[in-house]
Amino acid sequence: MVCDRCVRVVREELERAGYGVVRVALGEATINDEKAADLPAIKRILLENGFDLIEDKNTKVIEQVKTTVISLIRLAGEASPSAGSAGDHPGKKQKLSVVLARDLGMEYTRLSALFSSVENMTIEHFVILQKIEFAKELLKYGELTLSEIAYRIGYSSVQHLSNQFRSVTGLTPTHFRKRRSASRKPIDHLS
Repeated sequence: MVCDRCVRVVREELERAGYGVVRVALGEATINDEKAADLPAIKRILLENGFDLIEDKNTKVIEQVKTTVISLIRLAGEASPSAGSAGDHPGKKQKLSVVLARDLGMEYTRLSALFSSVENMTIEHFVILQKIEFAKELLKYGELTLSEIAYRIGYSSVQHLSNQFRSVTGLTPTHFRKRRSASRKPIDHLS
Protein backbone atom coordinates (compact mmCIF):
# COMPACT_ATOMS: atom_id res chain seq x y z
CA MET A 1 0.00 0.00 0.00
CA VAL A 2 1.49 3.29 -1.01
CA CYS A 3 -1.26 5.87 -0.59
CA ASP A 4 -4.29 6.81 1.49
CA ARG A 5 -6.62 5.32 -1.14
CA CYS A 6 -4.77 2.01 -0.83
CA VAL A 7 -5.25 2.06 2.93
CA ARG A 8 -8.97 2.79 2.51
CA VAL A 9 -9.46 -0.01 -0.04
CA VAL A 10 -7.69 -2.58 2.13
CA ARG A 11 -9.72 -1.54 5.19
CA GLU A 12 -13.03 -1.68 3.28
CA GLU A 13 -12.28 -5.05 1.67
CA LEU A 14 -11.20 -6.68 4.93
CA GLU A 15 -14.28 -5.33 6.72
CA ARG A 16 -16.50 -6.53 3.86
CA ALA A 17 -15.00 -10.02 4.32
CA GLY A 18 -16.01 -9.90 7.99
CA TYR A 19 -12.68 -9.15 9.62
CA GLY A 20 -12.53 -6.75 12.53
CA VAL A 21 -9.95 -4.28 11.37
CA VAL A 22 -7.94 -2.80 14.21
CA ARG A 23 -5.53 -0.72 12.14
CA VAL A 24 -4.51 -0.21 8.53
CA ALA A 25 -1.42 1.82 7.67
CA LEU A 26 0.89 2.02 4.71
CA GLY A 27 2.22 -1.48 4.16
CA GLU A 28 0.42 -3.24 7.01
CA ALA A 29 -2.96 -4.22 8.37
CA THR A 30 -3.90 -5.52 11.80
CA ILE A 31 -7.07 -7.49 12.37
CA ASN A 32 -8.52 -8.77 15.66
CA ASP A 33 -8.80 -12.43 16.62
CA GLU A 34 -12.62 -12.63 16.67
CA LYS A 35 -12.63 -14.38 13.31
CA ALA A 36 -9.78 -16.77 12.57
CA ALA A 37 -7.59 -15.24 9.88
CA ASP A 38 -7.89 -17.24 6.67
CA LEU A 39 -4.63 -16.22 5.01
CA PRO A 40 -5.47 -17.69 1.58
CA ALA A 41 -8.77 -15.77 1.60
CA ILE A 42 -7.06 -12.56 2.70
CA LYS A 43 -4.39 -13.04 0.02
CA ARG A 44 -7.14 -13.50 -2.62
CA ILE A 45 -8.91 -10.32 -1.46
CA LEU A 46 -5.66 -8.36 -1.65
CA LEU A 47 -4.70 -9.76 -5.08
CA GLU A 48 -8.13 -8.87 -6.49
CA ASN A 49 -7.41 -5.27 -5.51
CA GLY A 50 -3.84 -5.10 -6.82
CA PHE A 51 -2.09 -5.84 -3.52
CA ASP A 52 -0.29 -8.86 -2.14
CA LEU A 53 0.12 -10.52 1.22
CA ILE A 54 3.72 -10.41 2.30
CA GLU A 55 4.73 -13.42 4.32
CA ASP A 56 8.49 -13.65 3.76
CA LYS A 57 10.62 -11.74 6.30
CA ASN A 58 12.98 -10.29 3.69
CA THR A 59 10.07 -9.15 1.53
CA LYS A 60 8.54 -7.46 4.57
CA VAL A 61 11.79 -5.59 5.19
CA ILE A 62 11.94 -4.47 1.54
CA GLU A 63 8.35 -3.22 1.72
CA GLN A 64 9.13 -1.35 4.95
CA VAL A 65 12.10 0.32 3.25
CA LYS A 66 9.90 1.35 0.30
CA THR A 67 7.11 2.61 2.52
CA THR A 68 9.53 4.60 4.67
CA VAL A 69 11.24 6.15 1.64
CA ILE A 70 7.95 7.09 0.00
CA SER A 71 6.60 8.58 3.23
CA LEU A 72 9.75 10.61 3.86
CA ILE A 73 9.79 12.00 0.32
CA ARG A 74 6.11 12.87 0.31
CA LEU A 75 6.09 14.34 3.81
CA ALA A 76 9.40 16.24 3.58
CA GLY A 77 7.89 19.35 2.06
CA GLU A 78 4.99 19.43 4.49
CA ALA A 79 7.33 20.03 7.44
CA SER A 80 8.46 23.49 8.37
CA PRO A 81 11.53 24.84 6.54
CA SER A 82 13.77 24.00 9.47
CA ALA A 83 12.47 20.47 9.98
CA GLY A 84 14.63 17.56 8.94
CA SER A 85 13.67 15.04 6.31
CA ALA A 86 12.58 12.56 8.94
CA GLY A 87 10.51 15.09 10.85
CA ASP A 88 12.85 14.82 13.82
CA HIS A 89 14.55 17.63 15.70
CA PRO A 90 13.94 21.00 14.04
CA GLY A 91 16.98 22.26 12.21
CA LYS A 92 18.59 18.82 12.15
CA LYS A 93 18.27 16.93 8.89
CA GLN A 94 18.95 13.23 9.28
CA LYS A 95 20.43 10.98 6.64
CA LEU A 96 18.12 8.42 5.09
CA SER A 97 20.52 5.62 6.06
CA VAL A 98 20.25 6.63 9.73
CA VAL A 99 16.45 6.87 9.60
CA LEU A 100 16.07 3.49 7.87
CA ALA A 101 18.47 1.74 10.24
CA ARG A 102 16.70 3.23 13.27
CA ASP A 103 13.14 2.63 12.06
CA LEU A 104 13.74 -0.91 10.79
CA GLY A 105 16.15 -1.96 13.52
CA MET A 106 18.82 -3.21 11.10
CA GLU A 107 22.23 -1.97 10.06
CA TYR A 108 22.00 0.10 6.90
CA THR A 109 24.65 -1.99 5.09
CA ARG A 110 22.50 -5.08 5.61
CA LEU A 111 19.35 -3.23 4.50
CA SER A 112 21.13 -1.93 1.43
CA ALA A 113 22.50 -5.33 0.42
CA LEU A 114 19.12 -7.00 0.91
CA PHE A 115 17.28 -4.30 -1.04
CA SER A 116 19.76 -4.46 -3.93
CA SER A 117 19.64 -8.26 -4.12
CA VAL A 118 15.83 -8.37 -4.24
CA GLU A 119 15.03 -5.21 -6.23
CA ASN A 120 18.05 -5.15 -8.58
CA MET A 121 18.66 -1.51 -7.72
CA THR A 122 20.12 0.38 -4.81
CA ILE A 123 18.05 2.15 -2.20
CA GLU A 124 19.59 5.38 -3.48
CA HIS A 125 18.34 4.72 -7.02
CA PHE A 126 14.88 3.88 -5.64
CA VAL A 127 14.92 7.22 -3.79
CA ILE A 128 15.79 9.05 -7.01
CA LEU A 129 12.97 7.32 -8.91
CA GLN A 130 10.49 8.21 -6.17
CA LYS A 131 11.64 11.84 -6.07
CA ILE A 132 11.36 12.17 -9.85
CA GLU A 133 7.88 10.63 -9.86
CA PHE A 134 6.81 13.06 -7.14
CA ALA A 135 8.35 15.92 -9.13
CA LYS A 136 6.30 14.82 -12.17
CA GLU A 137 3.16 14.93 -10.06
CA LEU A 138 3.94 18.40 -8.75
CA LEU A 139 4.85 19.63 -12.24
CA LYS A 140 1.54 18.38 -13.62
CA TYR A 141 -0.37 20.26 -10.92
CA GLY A 142 1.34 23.44 -12.08
CA GLU A 143 0.90 25.17 -8.73
CA LEU A 144 4.55 25.34 -7.64
CA THR A 145 7.60 26.86 -9.24
CA LEU A 146 10.55 24.63 -10.05
CA SER A 147 12.41 26.13 -7.07
CA GLU A 148 9.52 25.29 -4.75
CA ILE A 149 9.36 21.74 -6.12
CA ALA A 150 13.11 21.24 -5.67
CA TYR A 151 12.88 22.49 -2.08
CA ARG A 152 9.78 20.42 -1.28
CA ILE A 153 11.34 17.20 -2.53
CA GLY A 154 14.63 17.87 -0.75
CA TYR A 155 16.99 18.79 -3.58
CA SER A 156 19.83 21.15 -2.79
CA SER A 157 19.15 23.17 -5.96
CA VAL A 158 16.97 23.42 -9.04
CA GLN A 159 19.99 22.37 -11.10
CA HIS A 160 20.35 19.14 -9.11
CA LEU A 161 16.66 18.34 -9.61
CA SER A 162 16.89 19.20 -13.32
CA ASN A 163 19.95 17.02 -13.84
CA GLN A 164 18.39 13.99 -12.15
CA PHE A 165 15.04 14.59 -13.83
CA ARG A 166 16.66 14.67 -17.26
CA SER A 167 18.77 11.61 -16.46
CA VAL A 168 15.69 9.57 -15.52
CA THR A 169 13.10 10.89 -18.00
CA GLY A 170 15.17 12.26 -20.86
CA LEU A 171 13.33 15.57 -20.49
CA THR A 172 13.92 18.75 -18.57
CA PRO A 173 11.31 19.52 -15.91
CA THR A 174 10.17 22.54 -17.94
CA HIS A 175 9.71 20.44 -21.08
CA PHE A 176 7.86 17.79 -19.08
CA ARG A 177 5.51 20.41 -17.65
CA LYS A 178 4.67 21.69 -21.14
CA ARG A 179 3.79 18.23 -22.44
CA ARG A 180 0.09 17.53 -22.04
CA SER A 181 0.34 13.75 -22.40
CA ALA A 182 3.38 13.20 -20.19
CA SER A 183 3.04 9.75 -18.70
CA ARG A 184 3.42 8.95 -15.05
CA LYS A 185 3.88 5.59 -13.38
CA PRO A 186 2.20 4.43 -10.19
CA ILE A 187 4.76 4.76 -7.40
CA ASP A 188 4.54 1.08 -6.56
CA HIS A 189 5.55 0.13 -10.15
CA LEU A 190 8.80 2.06 -10.32
CA SER A 191 11.84 -0.06 -11.06
